[in-house]
Amino acid sequence: MSANPTIVLVHGAASTAGVWSPVQRELALRGYRSLAPDLPGHGLNAHHPAAYYQSPQDVEAFATTPSALAGIGIDDYAEHLEGLLRRVAEHGPVLLAGTSAGGIPITAVAERCPELVDRLVYLSAWCAVRSESVADSARWPEHTGNLLDEIGWPVLGDPAELGVLRFNLRDSDPARFRAAKAAMLAEGTDDEFRALVDVLEPDANVRIGAERVPATAERWGRVPRTFVRFAADRCTPLPEQDRMIADADALAPANPFDVRTLDCGHVGYFCRPVEFAEILGGLADAL
Repeated sequence: MSANPTIVLVHGAASTAGVWSPVQRELALRGYRSLAPDLPGHGLNAHHPAAYYQSPQDVEAFATTPSALAGIGIDDYAEHLEGLLRRVAEHGPVLLAGTSAGGIPITAVAERCPELVDRLVYLSAWCAVRSESVADSARWPEHTGNLLDEIGWPVLGDPAELGVLRFNLRDSDPARFRAAKAAMLAEGTDDEFRALVDVLEPDANVRIGAERVPATAERWGRVPRTFVRFAADRCTPLPEQDRMIADADALAPANPFDVRTLDCGHVGYFCRPVEFAEILGGLADAL
């Protein structure tokens, strides 16, 4: 068995493992092994109804199609990741990285089995370890300036019945396209943003935002961790990222964050993978 590290990349909400394809390409070209799983209810583990993907869309039918994400919570994500990490750890050290809402499952699995993770990397990821839930951060003053809430995608169906928030990402309104691109990938081209939308999903898991993220200084807090700040992030503004860093360091002061900064937007890794591969590769080399 090789003792080389494995970089495990965890996607965020309404997303899939496909968002990591550009970064994985750059990592492979540098000789690094990586794994990007689909979380439960996402990607290959999701439903892909024809009503959403066909042209023209059947929006009315899509509004009532059941979601594979319904009922899935933080424990489900953590259990899935633990199973993968136990297999990956047989081959060498593990660097576990997450972005955006991917910070929730990487925190939960590090609390569950810290011995399987050699370094955590939060790529502008949710790390609300001193909050009752991640949803609390939406009420922080540091959340001001978030453009994601201003996109205006209409919610399809009844969230209470579907168990998710459902948006039509294939909406043709040019104003919504511009607003979404400004929020998520302002530095990318229109073509790059359309490619990103192709690997995103219309269902967002609201349950994980309402649950408390388990994290203690004794378990999660003992894992070495890095936070990569995204200076131009308009979905998780920089002050919000800094508050999460400060709260985490207050919870586990003996093991503070190693902090890096990239001048990029919320999904900057999709169009600027070289910079991310350099950071992740450098951290993997140190394991």
